[in-house]
Amino acid sequence: MRVSAFSVRDYERPFLLEAIKGKHELIIHQGKLNKDTALLAKDAEAAAVFTSDDAHEEVLKELAQLGVKYLALRSVGFDHVDLSVAKSLGIKVANVPAYSPYAVAEHAVAILLTLNRKIVQGQMLMQQQDFRLDTLVGFDIHGKTIGIVGTGKIGMAFANIMKGFGAKILAYDPVQNLEAVTLGVNYVSLESLLRQSNIISLHCPLNASTKYLLGREQFKLMRKNSILINTSRGAIVNTKDLIEALENSTLSGVCLDVYENEKGIFFEDHRGNTITDSTFNKLRSFPNVLITGHQGFLTNEALLGIAKTTVQNLDCWEETQKSPNELN
Repeated sequence: MRVSAFSVRDYERPFLLEAIKGKHELIIHQGKLNKDTALLAKDAEAAAVFTSDDAHEEVLKELAQLGVKYLALRSVGFDHVDLSVAKSLGIKVANVPAYSPYAVAEHAVAILLTLNRKIVQGQMLMQQQDFRLDTLVGFDIHGKTIGIVGTGKIGMAFANIMKGFGAKILAYDPVQNLEAVTLGVNYVSLESLLRQSNIISLHCPLNASTKYLLGREQFKLMRKNSILINTSRGAIVNTKDLIEALENSTLSGVCLDVYENEKGIFFEDHRGNTITDSTFNKLRSFPNVLITGHQGFLTNEALLGIAKTTVQNLDCWEETQKSPNELN
């Protein structure tokens, strides 16, 4: 099968090539899929896309006219794809429903510890040969209450790590996970979780019910000096309301690996350019906000898992079988 792969970065290329092993003809493009670049998929039966690509109506219609029948997503999330339009055009879409859950969970822990223990500030002072400790005080995670929103594979990986720290764990999820109950996680309402937790970590998908799950009213419920972690999807949090909560000192810190308007910012080199997104600029100006550029998935194990599942989806389609990961 001829596959046109978009948004393929240098870090991902070797994993894709290793997984594909000559099974399919892979045409690699570093650029993003959009209405201007869709023509690059000419003569391809499938397009392989990432979260930074645009697979909405206009683009999908162009792909269909070019003969593309399959859309292989190299991600769990699929909010960048109009599934109903794809279905109407006869384009099958499949994602990577799971890869190393430890990659994202461990990154959530890493940015939490980095913020709490003032690692960035400490390193800056070290470089200046200022070895005073007065501004570097953090707190023990042991004994704190951790609120986890979403107890799927990643949420459970995070829960297990927090359990190892000796924390009390609360969870909110419409579907309770037996593994969580066995671990001693206490399921509560979202309101109760927000009121009780010292640290809140988001591990739910972005959909109609979770968009802006946290906004002004939810931030009002949160404990003073709490920390919010989001390694899931940016639009689960209303960023303008988050900024207001930071300005009101409702939160003592925020750790983000995602941002609701990250497209066009993350995954790109903006050195020498001015970023005009005033909301993003405001958000990153706070000294108690730590932002990484959607790198939570970036481990060898996760990249190989994503590549293997992407190729498995393509294999199924080439063999005229239904992929178990199809979304439409």
